[in-house]
Amino acid sequence: MNVTERTKKLAEKAMKRRTRWTGLLLIIVSVAILEAISLVQAYYAQEGIRQEAKTKAESQLDASRSGILNIVNQVESAVRNSVWVAQWSLQVPDSLANIPKLIVNNNPLVAGSTIAMVPNYYKDRPLYSPYTAITNGEIIETSLATPEYDYPSQEWFVKPIELDRGYWSEPYVDTGGGEILMTTYSVPIKDSQGKTAAVLTADLDLEWLTALAHETKIYPGAFSTVVSRTGRLLVSPDNSLIMNTTIDEYAATVKDTAHFNALNRAMLNRETGSIQVSHNGEKNMVYYAPIDKTGWAMNIIIPEKEMFADLRKLDNLIRILQVLGLLLIIMIFRAIAKSQLRFKSLSEKKELMEGELKIASDIQMSMIPKTFPPFPERKDIDLSAALVPAKEVSGDLYDFFIRDEKLFFCIGDVSGKGVPASLLMAVTRSLFRTIGAHNDNPKDMVTSMNKSMSDMNESNMFVTFICCVLNLKTGKMQYCNAGHNAPLIFTDKISELPVNPNLPLGVIRNMEFTLQEVTLHHDDAIFLYTDGITEAENPAHELFGIQRLKETLSGRKPAQAHLDNVKKAVADFVKEAPQSDDLTMLFFHYLNNTEDNKPAQSKSMHSITLTNDISQLSRLEGLISKIAEEHHIPHPVESSINLAMEEAVTNVIMYSGSEKVNIQAESTPDEIIFTITDCGKPFDPTQAPDVDTSKVAVDRPIGGLGIHLYRKIMDSVTYKRQDNKNILTLTKKIQ
Repeated sequence: MNVTERTKKLAEKAMKRRTRWTGLLLIIVSVAILEAISLVQAYYAQEGIRQEAKTKAESQLDASRSGILNIVNQVESAVRNSVWVAQWSLQVPDSLANIPKLIVNNNPLVAGSTIAMVPNYYKDRPLYSPYTAITNGEIIETSLATPEYDYPSQEWFVKPIELDRGYWSEPYVDTGGGEILMTTYSVPIKDSQGKTAAVLTADLDLEWLTALAHETKIYPGAFSTVVSRTGRLLVSPDNSLIMNTTIDEYAATVKDTAHFNALNRAMLNRETGSIQVSHNGEKNMVYYAPIDKTGWAMNIIIPEKEMFADLRKLDNLIRILQVLGLLLIIMIFRAIAKSQLRFKSLSEKKELMEGELKIASDIQMSMIPKTFPPFPERKDIDLSAALVPAKEVSGDLYDFFIRDEKLFFCIGDVSGKGVPASLLMAVTRSLFRTIGAHNDNPKDMVTSMNKSMSDMNESNMFVTFICCVLNLKTGKMQYCNAGHNAPLIFTDKISELPVNPNLPLGVIRNMEFTLQEVTLHHDDAIFLYTDGITEAENPAHELFGIQRLKETLSGRKPAQAHLDNVKKAVADFVKEAPQSDDLTMLFFHYLNNTEDNKPAQSKSMHSITLTNDISQLSRLEGLISKIAEEHHIPHPVESSINLAMEEAVTNVIMYSGSEKVNIQAESTPDEIIFTITDCGKPFDPTQAPDVDTSKVAVDRPIGGLGIHLYRKIMDSVTYKRQDNKNILTLTKKIQ
């Protein structure tokens, strides 16, 4: 063996050693990267699951609180509606016993009621408190003014007089009356001189509270508790704790006392929030919120082991895939190591690089549509596009597709050049396709793309981008711009399409993009392009410019002819100067000659959905105010409409039993048509008898005034029962 061969062998061994060490180092780095990716994925997955659990818990809390408040409001209404009767009856003491009886008979939620007189208000009756209760379906009338029961010292009697307002008592067990958990709502009654004469009450049986609090199981093992204003447990999985233990007493029995005490303080202070607590060695997330009016608080407790159960399964699967991926990486590295031994000279490496760039270019170009016309079966569009890369791979992109009779199209320009730009171009195009498969709002699409690209933008690159969605039937085109130059629009002239500049994709994650729209008519066209065209330089360093571009595009021609003209004009302009940037353009010609895209008549639609909560009526007022502003409705007319609609919707919320009420308003310059839809029990207000307003209030039957009011205000009121829904339509002429 001569010196040359020996030297060659030594060089090959050294290269093999370097390859093995390099491969080992790459495997270690790959393992570290896979583990880092796994940890990042686990972190964000946990955060996502926590957010989902929070959303579910808050939603259930809102639903349960709304259910409780609905019952509370009904009981309060039952008492308040009887206040004026009680005030009138003070002059006839013997008639006072009829008031509790009326409340119990007319309100299924009320278990008992009394009107308790202030001691010595009547000289001949120092203590007087007629009481009516319903037990096992039977009405029982008795008196609370007994030696055994000192009603003037009871909380339900003292507090409303002290506060001079309605008051919900601390829940209590009705000893001797069925051993049931109850609470009492009471209001002070004043006589004609303003002196407090009595307290009117309604007892609420809380047997339903446990079922309502546990109505929905958002996770296995999750449960709810409800506590009173003094911290006593009203709802608990352990029935032995109900009304026998306070939350502070319970906190003293667990190891995680500090967190439990913090939770207790927050609930007793009527705060809303969440906290993590440990119990029996397991972590739990607790979401809590106050229940208005009652002074109670409610929480939902979710064991974290149940919350993350699916994530643990997924983590195990990811670990398996990581092992398989590592094995695959080892196999790839071995293949690469063997390949490296075959490429010893610089020329061979250069040839390999050029070949890989050619493959990358082919792959990249295969990702964008290249067949034109792309939709030969359609006669309503003429579309063509072109991408001329400045180097082997491009950072520009265009794409388009049709879904649901809507044309989605876009164009973009990645900052930078070469392979990094081409990779970001591929990501951008893939996001456009993926998001556009289930979303047709350009603003939402651009916003989602921006968030995804910002999250993975470690190289600080960005993409100027414009996304358009055209309704091929109506000609309405919505678009959203992200830092891209304005397209040209062809109508009776060539002009720049008005665009809000916004920032490019990948710059700021929470960027607020704007949605714009324009209506295209037959023979209108849109030309999208990148700045590689307008900024193309000739040897004298002059720019091609927007004016030359408009002149090149003048005249009506097929889309492909326009693109060929632009490419030729740019080539003639730059001459022998090297191409400095990618040239990308898309021309779309709208050829729909139907009447579908004519402007619609002046008509607007509005819709809101309210939960079964009187406090939601402010949203109804906002809807009517918006319609009045649109059609310049005088304030007196607006006020009467608002009064009529408030009465109609209040009746539905108070008496239908439906969880939600939908109000849809169709308005024109001549009239407004309101449609109120609910899934409650059937009721036709058009069949309600007219109210004789000539009689005084005490001589008229209770109820019916609201229906009478909106029937008088509105020009038309109709009702129908369809698909188990009440549909009430009210029409008001405004011309």
